[in-house]
Parts: sequence; structure tokens; C-alpha cells
Amino acid sequence: MVDIDVQIPSAFDPFAEAKDSGAPGAKEYVHIRIQQRNGKKSLTTVQGLRKEFSYEKILKDLKKELCCNGNVVQDKELGKVIQLQGDQRKNVSHFLVTAGVVKKDQIKIHGF
Repeated sequence: MVDIDVQIPSAFDPFAEAKDSGAPGAKEYVHIRIQQRNGKKSLTTVQGLRKEFSYEKILKDLKKELCCNGNVVQDKELGKVIQLQGDQRKNVSHFLVTAGVVKKDQIKIHGF
């Protein structure tokens, strides 16, 4: 008989480096949603920005650019959420892309 030395790889994850990089399957999305209040009034919420960004500075620039009011709300499950008055979904996504905060393919716009 011939002894063959076989090595079986243990716990190799072929997608390990893809999770660390900004690959399409491993990225976090920024969710832009609209919430209907009463009548024609609505809120736009931005959730999922990275923690190293200053939400207050982004909010200040958004309020100045879009001519609307807003605030930052701390949610137990979602973390910090930016709320803006009115339906600002397209304007917010355009602002975030042009400011270099996120890439266009990392934004998900929800709503009717």
C-alpha cells in the first residue's frame, strides 16, 4: 500500500475578503423612506448612514440645500435616523451622491 498525505482545508470561507471590501453582496444600504402624516403632510426618513459620519452636519447641509426643516431621532433598533419635512426622497438621494457620502448603488428608495 501507498500512504498518501492528504490535507483537507478547514473552514475556508471563499467570500471572506468580499465581506471586508465594498463588494456588491456585502454592502449596507442607506434607506430613504416616506411616512404619511395627516392629510398632505409627510416625512422623509434617512436611515443606514455609517456611524463615523456626523448626522448633525449632514442634516444642517440637507436643511440648507432643500429649504426644509428636520431633526435627528435616536431609535432603539435603527440607531440614528434623519427626519425631514415633506417628500424629499429624490432630492436627498441626489444630495448624498453628489456630496460623496454614499454611492448611487447603495441607496434604496422606498415609498408609494
